[in-house]
Amino acid sequence: MTAPDPGSVARALWALRRILDGLYLAGGLVGAAFLVAILVLVVMQMAARWTGHVFPGGPDYAGYAMAGASFFALAHALNRGAHIRVTLVLNALGRWRHLAEIWCYGVAAVTAFFFARYAVKTNIWSYRLNDVSQGQDATPLWIPQLAMSAGACLFALALADQFVRVLLTRHGGVEDPEPADRGG
Repeated sequence: MTAPDPGSVARALWALRRILDGLYLAGGLVGAAFLVAILVLVVMQMAARWTGHVFPGGPDYAGYAMAGASFFALAHALNRGAHIRVTLVLNALGRWRHLAEIWCYGVAAVTAFFFARYAVKTNIWSYRLNDVSQGQDATPLWIPQLAMSAGACLFALALADQFVRVLLTRHGGVEDPEPADRGG
């Protein structure tokens, strides 16, 4: 058996990297679409109130959209470096920084996979039990929970991706935004 060509392995990893980055970007775009949906729902509620009509379940739908926006944006935000990181502590670790980042990403990935697993299980149980919201909309809860479950799974994948990157390349691929006060 021959060893794989290093060039073909590099091309495959580059293709995988592009696919994962595309998934994270798609998650960010879906999150942005949920933000637009929140705007539309709020405007619809205002218009209904001004015209004397009732928009049943409007606040509930806005809440579902808020959850969708939050969870779908997590992976994209992580990949762009928008999550809060304690770089002050990491920089103070000096030569131990790489090990600390491995540990942090490892713990975060495991935690995210547990959360994603239970989010999906909650979604399945809501479907099996035919659980509906208690508001006026009486929406089957598994429908809005899909956004939370999908976003949580995408975030777990992003954390595992960052963990593997830090482990193999000593750089997680998270874009560290330059502080505004740092000189050129």
